Amino acid sequence: MSSHRPSNVVDTTRAIRFLVSKALYLKTLTPEIENGINAELTRLGYISEVDYEALELLMSEMDAGRIKLIPSP
Repeated sequence: MSSHRPSNVVDTTRAIRFLVSKALYLKTLTPEIENGINAELTRLGYISEVDYEALELLMSEMDAGRIKLIPSP
C-alpha cells in the first residue's frame, strides 16, 4: 500500500519551510504567505530550529531588499 498524497497537500511538519520557500521563489512575501506562517506558528505553539533558520533566512533576504513585502489590503 502506497502512502501517496495529492501534490497540493502540504505536510504540516514542513508547512513553515514550504511557505518560506514559496516566498523566496516568488521573491515576494504576500499577505497569504505571511498569514499562513503566523497560523502555523500559532497552531504549533513552538518553532523548531529548522523552521527558525528558514524564517531567519527570509528576514535576511527581506532586509537585503531581495524579497518584496506586499502589504495587506
